[in-house]
Amino acid sequence: MEALDNEDGSYTIGNNTYVNKAEVFGGYKCGDRGLLLPIISEYTWPLEVRATLYLLGLLYCFLGVAIIADIFMGAIEKITSKTRKVYLTSEKEDEPEVIEVRIWSDTVANLTLMALGSSAPEILLSIIEVIGRNFESGELGPSTIVGSAAFNLFVISAVCVMTIPNGEHRRIKDIKVFAVTAVFSVVAYLWLLIILVASSKDEVEWWEAVVTLLFFPLLVTIAWVAEKNFFGVPNKTDTSKQIELGSFQPADKFLRERQYFRDGRLDRDGLVAFIKEVKNYPGLTDEDAAVLAASKLVESQSHSRMWYRVGAVRSMTGGRKTQPQLSYKLKEVYNAMNEHPEAPTVGEVPKVMPHKNAIIDFHSASCAVMENIGKFQVAICRSGRIDSKVSVRVETIDGTATEEQDYVSINQVITFESGEKEKFIDVEIINDNQWEPDEEFFLKLSLLINSEQRQGVQLGRISIMEITILNDDEPGMVMFQKRGFLVKESVGNAVIPVVRKNGADGEITVKWRTIDKSALSGRDFEGGEGLLVFKHTEISQNIEIPIMDDMTPEKDEHFEVELFDPEGGAKLGQINRTAVTITNDDDFNNVLSNMMMLTNANVHALQVHHETYISQIKDALNVNGGDIENATGADYVLHFLTFGWKILFAMVPPPSVLGGWLCFFVSLGAIGFLTAIIGDLASIFGCLVGLKDSVTAITFVALGTSLPDTFASKSAAIQEKYADNAIGNITGSNSVNVFLGLGLPWLMASVYHAINGTKFTVPAGNLGFSVGLFTGLSIATIGVLMLRRVLGVFGKTELGGPTIPKIISGLTYTTQPMMVFAK
Repeated sequence: MEALDNEDGSYTIGNNTYVNKAEVFGGYKCGDRGLLLPIISEYTWPLEVRATLYLLGLLYCFLGVAIIADIFMGAIEKITSKTRKVYLTSEKEDEPEVIEVRIWSDTVANLTLMALGSSAPEILLSIIEVIGRNFESGELGPSTIVGSAAFNLFVISAVCVMTIPNGEHRRIKDIKVFAVTAVFSVVAYLWLLIILVASSKDEVEWWEAVVTLLFFPLLVTIAWVAEKNFFGVPNKTDTSKQIELGSFQPADKFLRERQYFRDGRLDRDGLVAFIKEVKNYPGLTDEDAAVLAASKLVESQSHSRMWYRVGAVRSMTGGRKTQPQLSYKLKEVYNAMNEHPEAPTVGEVPKVMPHKNAIIDFHSASCAVMENIGKFQVAICRSGRIDSKVSVRVETIDGTATEEQDYVSINQVITFESGEKEKFIDVEIINDNQWEPDEEFFLKLSLLINSEQRQGVQLGRISIMEITILNDDEPGMVMFQKRGFLVKESVGNAVIPVVRKNGADGEITVKWRTIDKSALSGRDFEGGEGLLVFKHTEISQNIEIPIMDDMTPEKDEHFEVELFDPEGGAKLGQINRTAVTITNDDDFNNVLSNMMMLTNANVHALQVHHETYISQIKDALNVNGGDIENATGADYVLHFLTFGWKILFAMVPPPSVLGGWLCFFVSLGAIGFLTAIIGDLASIFGCLVGLKDSVTAITFVALGTSLPDTFASKSAAIQEKYADNAIGNITGSNSVNVFLGLGLPWLMASVYHAINGTKFTVPAGNLGFSVGLFTGLSIATIGVLMLRRVLGVFGKTELGGPTIPKIISGLTYTTQPMMVFAK
């Protein structure tokens, strides 16, 4: 219980009155500052030890708040994910199209539950401080709110502006909602100035607290009206209908993902198209394809700021990630699939367009070399247009072989002059004279960053080449990889690998031809003959045979492919003939169903909330949520540090109970309790090191509560197409902090004092100065953001744009909070 000074110099705690503080605390410095702490007598400990322990405790409790906030966000996601069915007319009169749309408006959810989730520590700290001080004002709560607002607006804006990759930009899409929240964020702090300085100086009256609190529903209502565009000029894209029906799919995003998962939903057609794409990369299993499909599906979905915040918290605590964790091999495949500049996400494999682009790729997808070979050459080929000068970048990537130990790294630009069809790059292998197993590394082709240099050039199918280091100097033998292959009728091209074994020295060739069986060339497939060329060190080539899809039910049919006439010293291996069986898509249904199950399982494992206690406890016990294969050393350290919090909060009811509301309130209570501990730790720590509560709040506490939002905004800025989830919610969160974080405790305190015939005193002092300074700087910051949106020198974008203006904007933002914090 808080101890109070009396006018006669005595000191009252509970119902007992003492002569002075020393009589109560026995000279125990700062022992009267906490509501719940200290819990043991520590007055004999050195001040330095006590200050260090309180600082560590403060930091540790920040981790605890972050973890329980993660669970709290899961409850919010469960609540706001409720949908209702909407029936639309379709081509079939008897079967209307049924879609599910969210009941909660995105804007309402962001300004109510989401804002409460991210701002709960600041709001509860202010409430707890007022109650703990017997409804007298304190400095910790209000100063934390101001400090958090300054950090959010200035620092997060600077991080988001500068973190965008060069040449890219992000604009705020729903500018009307942002304008509403921006105006209210300024009004909120102007209103605080009016209360503290003009209306009733150093006092908050009950009607002022009521108005402060009523600003909150007013903000939500006006922002919702702006989102629905009830009184504005209709948007050209008629987004009001999209919002009414749950924001199906933005037009530009729809074009980008036309062949895969539309509206972020897993469907049969999208999965079939995606599998066709994935199967162009040899060596991938169905499980690999399912992981890649889950990655694409998660990427194609529209994510809320809450999703990014949960992901940031889990990265900080070594928890289960919100995105699929790809192995090294799958990352390379995924990056290669995303390389095409005309499709920023997973696009179609670039097709040869001889009248439009030059196509650059490696001659082979893999090769093998002896460790003592020294230098050897790798061929890079150009097809398509050859009448222009084009350039690509070639770089090495570690596999089991590492640069400077097993090979000399490469990172250079290769230029094809007009008319050139082939270039060679020298690769050097380091011979360390020590026995070691076969190792591999990779060569990767990529387009140049400059948009002008990317014109007229695209990457072919083989943009990544695997190089295996081994001890071999024989020409080797060629054979098929397997005796038979099964392809579905709609596969497009049957890709049949031919491998070179027991040697890879010198250039060899081998002919191939198709042999009709029950499947006939010209009717079921496009057969013929061809020649495969294995250059020196190359160990694999593919035969591609187009399969005709006649879309008619038929029995399985097959044809054969034969290898003959090897030259260059090579011999034919045991498997010189293979059968290719074409099955209709009815048989493929089983494979597709299995793929959909695997993909759904991968996506389900990534949801931000848990359905059962067992799932919660399993995630709490295991590093990286059980995905040990992809756990890093940092994940293990963070998991160890937060293990206690994870186990404790695994006992919170899962969001599946009572629609998420039980988890919501239990988590909120846990956040409140931890916030009370944080308030005590911060206050006692500040007292021990000689800092005022206002300084401690505006630095340590505000920083600790705002870090998860910083990482979340950074991720959203990089991954999202628009800036809304990165900075669009900052102004709304700052407004809610004032309206709820100060409105609620001030209303309780002012009503209490009105009933008792006393005044609720809130000295302006440092708080008034900080509020005034922040208000002026926030107007300037929002003004700069709007100028960036309309001025060409900034690229007409809020985030990113030209490099130098981007850096200048970021530095301008970061210098402003120093002025607030300095005071």
